[in-house]
Amino acid sequence: MSRPGHVRKTGGPRAIVLLHGIGAGAEMFAPQVDALGREHDAIGWNLPGYGGTELLAPMTFPGLSVALLAFLDGLGLEKVDLLGHSIGGMLAQDFVARHPERVRTLVLSATTAAFGSRDGEFQKRFVAERLAPLDAGRTVPELAREFVPDLVGSAASPNAVPAAIAAMSEVPEATYREAIRCLATFDARETLGQIAVPTLLVAGEEDRNAPAPTMRRMAEKIAGARIIELAGIGHLAPLECADAYTAEIRAFLQETGDANASERGADR
Repeated sequence: MSRPGHVRKTGGPRAIVLLHGIGAGAEMFAPQVDALGREHDAIGWNLPGYGGTELLAPMTFPGLSVALLAFLDGLGLEKVDLLGHSIGGMLAQDFVARHPERVRTLVLSATTAAFGSRDGEFQKRFVAERLAPLDAGRTVPELAREFVPDLVGSAASPNAVPAAIAAMSEVPEATYREAIRCLATFDARETLGQIAVPTLLVAGEEDRNAPAPTMRRMAEKIAGARIIELAGIGHLAPLECADAYTAEIRAFLQETGDANASERGADR
């Protein structure tokens, strides 16, 4: 089932909510929603401004966490497995820090614990460089055709680049601008070590935006976390190797199933 606010397939009671990156809406997770939705309640959420939803301006991580909480409340979901990819992974970190009681397990995909340098100079340059083409009159679809090929790895599916270009081309310019500015503000280094739910990190071996060594260091700071690295994959694993990516998420959900069953029994 697809709606402006989310895509969803429900084949079981356990809810997993997937948070996308800057260059696509929830439809980027269509393969995962379809496959995981055979056994679980799989939900791809459109961040504000994506998929025809109302833009949150200014877009901030606290504001996004408020919106995500309202979304979960609206669906009556008390506790979910939360997967965040890229900026979605940053939102997932922010959300679990603010609402740990609402997160059963966490998957951090192609993301980092902070963006840029501590003095803020890198962030300023990044925002200026990413928005300059738009200021000069270029369009998001034009940027998609330029940027996307550099995001994938050597082992990516041939369909990954066309799918990612099509997805990014649908992102409204105002949404893209807000997301870029929001991205540059992220810093969760102080709360990373406080994550206390079962956590899986998924890194692309050839990802230059969220390098595997950076994600390894993140994993070391989260108690009990483990990391997998996908060979030959870049920044867009859900599209580059959809089946392998989904298999890793499914395995993680199975691994954490027994603990969750015990938790539900205790609640009763």
